[in-house]
Amino acid sequence: MKSVAIVGASLAGARAAQELRAQGFDGRVVLVGAEPHLPYDRPPLSKAFLAGTAERESLDLLDADDTASLELRLGTQAERLDAAAGRLVLSDGGDLAVDGVVLATGGRARTLPGTEGVAGVHVLRTLDDALALRAELVSGARVVIVGAGFIGAEVASTCRSLGLDVTVLEALATPLERVLGPQLAEVCSRLHDRHGTVLRCGAAVDELVTAGGRVTGVRLVGGEELPADVVVVGIGMVPATEWLAGSGLEVGNGVHVSSGLVTALPNVVAAGDVAAYRSAAHPSEKSGRRHRHEHWTNASEQAGVAVANLLAGTTTRHYAPSGYVWSDQYEGTLQLAGHPEPGDEVVFTEGGPDDPAFVATYQRDGVTVGVFALNSAKQFTRLRRQALRRPAPVA
Repeated sequence: MKSVAIVGASLAGARAAQELRAQGFDGRVVLVGAEPHLPYDRPPLSKAFLAGTAERESLDLLDADDTASLELRLGTQAERLDAAAGRLVLSDGGDLAVDGVVLATGGRARTLPGTEGVAGVHVLRTLDDALALRAELVSGARVVIVGAGFIGAEVASTCRSLGLDVTVLEALATPLERVLGPQLAEVCSRLHDRHGTVLRCGAAVDELVTAGGRVTGVRLVGGEELPADVVVVGIGMVPATEWLAGSGLEVGNGVHVSSGLVTALPNVVAAGDVAAYRSAAHPSEKSGRRHRHEHWTNASEQAGVAVANLLAGTTTRHYAPSGYVWSDQYEGTLQLAGHPEPGDEVVFTEGGPDDPAFVATYQRDGVTVGVFALNSAKQFTRLRRQALRRPAPVA
């Protein structure tokens, strides 16, 4: 293999570039990115960068030595992949002839239907999204956030730190209950309440109210109208796979890959938000179940496995996810590791759900399958290492 194209200047794409060199590949590496920016870190976009306390340069994922070893094609989209012929067609009219491809395209933020072009309505996934939203978080702005997941909660926290009035709308009975389960999801509810954020659970959006092309409110199913100067939509993302039509690759809520992150074509691998993989650790994957994670740790960890198998031309490594996720919300740092399910038993090992700091485990069939902590990083790390040495049982 003499040349590799990485499609997606994302965290997974940046890590793949670094892994190619770290694993001894000395051929041509081309990094193709739809955005004009060098790869940057996304977590600060909803936190310090959105608040204006972090500089753009602090987000960079590649240093000068990294970029010197790459051919950069930024501001350019990949439009078609002919993997058998080793050909990648780009939006600028150019073609790339490559031997291997790393798919790290991530995805795009979901939007509310009919909101395209409405001023004051934002999603938050890219650097440009963050810049546009930050410009509108002016004194006195009333902010309504649709979705109380990690992005929605972090944006709410940032907006409250700026002194803004914030209402968060969540369709579920409690925020993050599918991730944390109902008991620990209540902890997140209380974080919002303690910091003056209005959390409306079980709330469904009917439509946005506009005047002169700008949002002025959010109308809920049932007719209630909430005033809004800024609306932030945080309802997930859609994997960027449309451009792979006709490539011979199987897609469906992501690019389908093996437990080694290899597609049906051995010279094409995928990593990050776009990779829908089967886990070698779980026998249930024989039924066709696939996993796709949208977290920083997942993207970083997958890159090394994908690159190793690409360079080997066969599967030599399998991806075993750590399930580690963290989120900074208000004064709280939430940490989760493992693979809990909503029905698992929650056992508090230090403190309790009403305390400002605590640690809890998720138990299933007498086995610890997950660890959660609020403001207890040291205890979390210790318990995570001790309790999560064995794979979680299949639900």
